[in-house]
Amino acid sequence: MDRLSHWIGGKLVPGESGRSGPVYNPATGEQTHEVDFASVPEVDLAVETAREAFTSWRRTSLSKRADIMFRIRETVHEHRADIARQITDQHGKVLSDAMGEVARGLENIEFATGLPNLLKGGFTEQASTGVDVYSIRQPLGVVAGVTPFNFPAMVPMWMFANAIACGNTFVLKPSEKDPGASLYVAELLKEAGLPDGVLNIVQGDKVVVDRLLTHPDVEAVSFVGSTPIARYIYSTGTANGKRVQALGGAKNHMVVLPDADIEMAADAAVSAAYGSAGERCMAISVAVAVGDAADRLVEAIKTRLPEVKIGHGLDPESEMGPLVTREHRDKVAGYLDSAREQGATIVEDGRQLGLYRESEGFFLGVSLIDHVSTDMDAYKDEIFGPVLEVMRVDTYDEALRLVNDNPYGNGTAIFTRDGGAARAFQFDVQAGMVGVNVPIPVPVGYYSFGGWKDSLFGDTHMYGPEGINFYTRGKVVTERWPDPGTSSVDLGFPRTR
Repeated sequence: MDRLSHWIGGKLVPGESGRSGPVYNPATGEQTHEVDFASVPEVDLAVETAREAFTSWRRTSLSKRADIMFRIRETVHEHRADIARQITDQHGKVLSDAMGEVARGLENIEFATGLPNLLKGGFTEQASTGVDVYSIRQPLGVVAGVTPFNFPAMVPMWMFANAIACGNTFVLKPSEKDPGASLYVAELLKEAGLPDGVLNIVQGDKVVVDRLLTHPDVEAVSFVGSTPIARYIYSTGTANGKRVQALGGAKNHMVVLPDADIEMAADAAVSAAYGSAGERCMAISVAVAVGDAADRLVEAIKTRLPEVKIGHGLDPESEMGPLVTREHRDKVAGYLDSAREQGATIVEDGRQLGLYRESEGFFLGVSLIDHVSTDMDAYKDEIFGPVLEVMRVDTYDEALRLVNDNPYGNGTAIFTRDGGAARAFQFDVQAGMVGVNVPIPVPVGYYSFGGWKDSLFGDTHMYGPEGINFYTRGKVVTERWPDPGTSSVDLGFPRTR
């Protein structure tokens, strides 16, 4: 059994804790690797290595760091198909989707190549007589990232690109379900010229996370995952004096007004609900049909479902692959039973898929549930699988209230031809990312990604401009170069005159 270990100081470091976990190929159900779980001393070694590397890395000129970031971009781009293959082998998503993941990660590396401009400060000449004032942004030190299974390459790129460009050093704890992609990316960064120790990876579980949250030399922690863990990460990290951004779960609603292009809305709903088997924090999980849009929308979605091609992620014909583990697949399937028992209508049951019944892989077909209400488990929980729920309301105001009353506020969308309704929705809706006739409004790399309410803990969104702010801190310098004999003792409060 191949072992996946840690990456510390620019090389693979075998685990010594004696603890490990299995890594599967979700399409076959076969265990392909064993991943080492780090002990506290192994985490400490990674942090110490990063702390030592920080001294020289933060002194590296912006032009030199930018040159390295450009080379990282080119190296990752050159090997994007290899990274995607790693993702498909361990996560299960189809290869085309994995290629898209790498492309969106590259956007963030490309943004970070502009660091000489991104880190420019401000300067005020003659703020007072003979006094100049200027501001600068400086790196924090050692920062850490804890990333989820659903985007094993992209989300680490969301974090480390800005972090290391700003002069920090980074310790990554990837998901133990699919850690191979992050190790391969680390090798590519070394090939591109990133100095040893600037990026380190420790594999593991809660032991690793807790040590990163309490280690005195870790200045900041970034996290993407479920809301309960995000809340824990935020409270524990901040209690230990760290800067924390913790992105949690989602229940993304897509409001469809009666005047919408129903065919376009149905295409969008199917694409956004079932892409990557629904294992996206920006997936549409609830379609809110207003008025007479409901029957038309459900029928249009239903006619598209038999056309979705499900299979092994490496099969070029496949549009949707398996879920990440057997346990998760079975948990998702259980919501179909609870929804029926609680009064919903199962329009399409993914358990009728032949691969669900006959394959050793972790497959579940596309599922559609109609007449869902807010008191059902399927609505209250983040399912994180290929299940689309339809809720019916009479008016736009009811739809808006439904979205705003939900505890999550990650992303949302509205489908309409009415510009006034669209503008009112983006103005009033309580969510961090809004799409107008766009079902998955993930911001481009030069904006920032983040939700509201229980979808984000902390006040800083991820990547883009807010990512630069998160990984740096401000310093203001006030200076005067007096002529000889012009100084005197003055015990009064400093004045700017």
